[in-house]
Amino acid sequence: MVLRAVFFDVDGTMAETEREGHRVAYNAAFKELGYPVSWDVDLYGELLAVMGGKERIRHYWAEHPELKSLDELDVERIHDVKARHFSDLVEKGSIGLRIGVRRLLDELASREVPVSIASTITFEGLDALLRKNLGDNWQDRFQFLGIGDVVPVKKPDPAIYRWLLGQHQVDPLSVVTIEDTRAGLLASVGAGIATLITPSDYSKDQDFSEAACVASSLGDPGQLARWRLASGAEGSGIIDVGFLEKLVSVR
Repeated sequence: MVLRAVFFDVDGTMAETEREGHRVAYNAAFKELGYPVSWDVDLYGELLAVMGGKERIRHYWAEHPELKSLDELDVERIHDVKARHFSDLVEKGSIGLRIGVRRLLDELASREVPVSIASTITFEGLDALLRKNLGDNWQDRFQFLGIGDVVPVKKPDPAIYRWLLGQHQVDPLSVVTIEDTRAGLLASVGAGIATLITPSDYSKDQDFSEAACVASSLGDPGQLARWRLASGAEGSGIIDVGFLEKLVSVR
């Protein structure tokens, strides 16, 4: 099977955005808007089980009835202010791409393998992150942006990956998804796609038994990734286009 497309998650996969990015931005938004709420590192890790920023806000408020109730406009306002603070953090250079992401994107472009994104991140957050790390023309690298609320249900439901498969008009057996969480893994395999997991700070202890491969990163020269295939084979090196082609060829 020929590699026809690669789908990337963003938060935790392309960049370690959660702990010192989105979490900090949420807390700044709560403070700016006058909500007596602060999400510490451990609590935010628990909240990541709820996929989607607005969903996470609603969930937390539902668990804390002592807080003033929120309507949908309040949720949107918090989320919008949080997005602004996140963009500010990115602009300050606080959040870079993970090891190997830029290199692999460059290789995929040179081999003309289509790449798309599957994430709940807003366009504003994605634009800030990738403009800072890939340049003003970052959108030229991606065929489709499956972001925000483009589908009505979030991971682990496979809707976002089925949507991307439909946009690309490709067989799921010819695609590789790169994810960092179990929810993302379940969404991807639920759509029939081989999944490469690069665990993030928050997801490193999750169950990835359905993954085609689990790797410490995508690797770079001098910063090799450690990987383990579903077959049990282990090794180290760089995750390149050839490596991804092998993941689809063994299916």
